[in-house]
Amino acid sequence: MRGRSPWRYPARIVPLAFLGAIALGTALMMLPAARAEPGHAPFVTALFTATSTVCVTGLTVVDTPTYWSGFGEVLITVLSQIGGFGIMTLATLLSLLVSRRLGLRSRLMAQAESSGLLGGNVGGVLIRVAIVMFATEAVISVVLTLRFWLAYDYSFGRAVWEAVFHAVQAFNNAGFALYPDSLVRFVDDWWICMPISLGVLAGSIGFPVLFELAREWRTPGFWSTHTRLTVWGTLLLGSVGFLVFLIFEWGNPQTLGSLSTPTKVLAAFMQSMMTRSGGLNSISLGDMSNETIAVTSGLMFIGGGSASTAGGIKVTTFLLLAYVIWAEIRGEPDVVIRKRRIAEETQRQAVTVALLGVALVSAGTLGLVGLTDDVPFDRALFEVISAFATVGLSTGITADLPPSAQVMLVVLMYVGRIGTIAVGTAIALNTRRRLYRYPEERPLVG
Repeated sequence: MRGRSPWRYPARIVPLAFLGAIALGTALMMLPAARAEPGHAPFVTALFTATSTVCVTGLTVVDTPTYWSGFGEVLITVLSQIGGFGIMTLATLLSLLVSRRLGLRSRLMAQAESSGLLGGNVGGVLIRVAIVMFATEAVISVVLTLRFWLAYDYSFGRAVWEAVFHAVQAFNNAGFALYPDSLVRFVDDWWICMPISLGVLAGSIGFPVLFELAREWRTPGFWSTHTRLTVWGTLLLGSVGFLVFLIFEWGNPQTLGSLSTPTKVLAAFMQSMMTRSGGLNSISLGDMSNETIAVTSGLMFIGGGSASTAGGIKVTTFLLLAYVIWAEIRGEPDVVIRKRRIAEETQRQAVTVALLGVALVSAGTLGLVGLTDDVPFDRALFEVISAFATVGLSTGITADLPPSAQVMLVVLMYVGRIGTIAVGTAIALNTRRRLYRYPEERPLVG
């Protein structure tokens, strides 16, 4: 009897692939050579770090530059690269698989809408993803190397290593840094903050959108609905984050208050990029106002683009729900975006992904509050959303959590990383059309 192809059950591929990578990463992080001091890392510490790197989150329970050796830092870099590349390729290939499983009519419509966005060559997709990833990281690495070497008197070897490390973290939205304060020490350095911020932006857009923008950047009228939603949604949410940081933190002496005006603008821009997935920070997050924490939590939950290194429920999911609400308020029979009617199946997928995300965050927050004694609710919610959305931002409570709470965050990082991809793919491939319909009923709503 011939073995069944794993593509027969595509929704299982992503969870199993990441689970295997996490298991291997945990074993490697427990090697004595990975730790700066004698002995090996405890299991929970190794598991948490491996999960955070493979799921490109950036949450840490130890101080990365002092706890891990050079070998450990290399492992973090490699695992982050594997995680980011795996997310982009698997999500993109599963999107291609879904389009192939559609009926002829739906497939033709999808191809017309996407303008050949993904193409049909799996090998070509992998090569394009690799080229975009490594080219972007190379450019960031060159800029950072020159800055570290010429402005901070680092040796050339150290400048290259730190530049490569942070370039990989930026594009993969991984969030690890080689400094105890993340990037706070570089808050006023445009040559450090801007390349990293733009790298995070590039990684969070998604490969399908990057590929289409490269082809059609001069003709926005020909963009697919997915690209329009992702690009304009990213600009909208980025602007919201930028304004929120400027307005609520402008006079806060612990964050932006003591900085010059140009530096305030730079710090607000960088944090607006990092909020939805980057995980790095150039200001003290634990000292932010409650208003900023609340808005940041919402932006983290939304996340970045589909088939990207970003997490969350995704920008397209959020905007689709907004269009659904708007159509319902106006009494429109269809949800229409730029003269394109959105399929009911797609609307249900968006509702399902969003509500499952809300349920996971709610359960995780209650669990974290129950497992700890002195963590405020807003800090617990922030930490849980950061883990679920694989953002990596923290108000500073991660390392002080008990092992049980840290394990819970591990589960949230894993489920949050693979959940939206696996659930979305499973729903799309299990969509069935019946030849009959039951009588209609209208329960009271509201």
